[in-house]
Amino acid sequence: MAASPKTVQGTFEELGLSETSLKALESMGYVHPTPIQAQAIPIVLEGKDLIGQARTGTGKTAAFGLPIIEKVDPKDRSLQALVLCPTRELAVQVAKEMDRMSAGRDVEVLAVYGGAKMESQTASLRKGVQVVVGTPGRVMDHMRRNNLSVAGLRFIVLDEADRMLDMGFIEDITWICGHAPPKGSRQMLLFSATLPLEVVDIADQFMVKPTKIQTLAEQLTVPDIEQVYYSVGRKNKIWALARIIEHEKPKLMLVFCATKRMVDRLTETLNRYEYGAEAIHGDLSQQRRERVLEKFRQGKINILVATDVAARGLDIEDITHVVNYDLPEEPEVYVHRIGRTGRAGRKGKAISFIAKGDKHQLEIIERLAGTDIPLSEVPGEEEADADEQPKRGREKVRKVLDWDHIADRYGNVLFEMDIGRNEGANMVKVHRLIQKVSDIPEHMIADIEVTDDRTRFRVPKEYAHRLQQTLEREKWEGRRMKVDFIPEEEH
Repeated sequence: MAASPKTVQGTFEELGLSETSLKALESMGYVHPTPIQAQAIPIVLEGKDLIGQARTGTGKTAAFGLPIIEKVDPKDRSLQALVLCPTRELAVQVAKEMDRMSAGRDVEVLAVYGGAKMESQTASLRKGVQVVVGTPGRVMDHMRRNNLSVAGLRFIVLDEADRMLDMGFIEDITWICGHAPPKGSRQMLLFSATLPLEVVDIADQFMVKPTKIQTLAEQLTVPDIEQVYYSVGRKNKIWALARIIEHEKPKLMLVFCATKRMVDRLTETLNRYEYGAEAIHGDLSQQRRERVLEKFRQGKINILVATDVAARGLDIEDITHVVNYDLPEEPEVYVHRIGRTGRAGRKGKAISFIAKGDKHQLEIIERLAGTDIPLSEVPGEEEADADEQPKRGREKVRKVLDWDHIADRYGNVLFEMDIGRNEGANMVKVHRLIQKVSDIPEHMIADIEVTDDRTRFRVPKEYAHRLQQTLEREKWEGRRMKVDFIPEEEH
């Protein structure tokens, strides 16, 4: 079970579950119900339709899985419950959980999903299963081939309905539900973090006076996760990631990128520097994704680079680090990402790289998650001891000057020189010096400020690198000057 969704001080006995279910829960390590479980289980046991607004990590699988297992007739080998999920990974995860919940009962649970051979799924269906957990497309395939009949369904569950909407499955869901018994003659349970109009339309079409419960007010983050962010520009993200790998030595690290192209580029770069990494994203075949995930699960590789869609439903308990190489646009996605670590009571760490322009989004995430995410320093060269140096023969990732990250919001870089009025400097002399050693247009040299012992000024970032090198070769009153840039966050 994902570590530690928030629980309530009650017991599963109070929810009306049987002794068989209570024993199964005990073996799974469940102690107290989460809010969604405490609210949903009695409603489902009463036979009512239900809309549950709850996020990932709140224990919603048990909220619908337990009462369904309670009510399934083990003597009837026909399909009685259908759970629809957006991804193969989530379908497998839910099926495994429901299979564990059915311990002590003669109830068969089967996951069906695309990318796997139809033949083995067909053989299992023909033997008779009471519960199918699947992706909409593969369920439709089996229905059209007469491998799967929904005519006798007693339960339909839509898990992460808003995600299925985002992935274009609403028409498939409507088709499947349209072939099932009419509303009122079976139960429908719908779980979704949000309720877009299209999801509400599904509820109106296929549910009868559903009871609505909501648990979105609870804290979203997983308690044992340490969260930090590093202020690092685009050009130095790979350097920062390499330093983290060398310094923290993660058992399993999951790195999220915004695009499939970035996933491929980062994976290629990590392997070039001999940090064994694999990639998963939507362009890979199902077989390839399964092979990569199995290697990651077994620890044959310890760095997995992924897109959000490809990693959805991923349930691997030993992930110690999640890295937001690219900060997600949606705060909800951030919460889902960091939930991949800190599983089963283990400690976990979530690290975010914040480039220029990301700070506002980070503040939104902090408000949603109800937490402060502190700024931390990328482990620097001075911290590296002998054990943290790159392996012999491995090329070291070097930090580069990223003027885009150093510049202010207007694209200007603030410089400071160690000369001032005490050395005879003034605004006019400094302006002439900069013009003499560079081709910067006069009007682009700005904000010259001279104090007793230092001078500051701004120039466009396009001129920054060459100007710094040139000024450091110049002499003022017979001595060389020290010329430093000041990053925007230190202004």
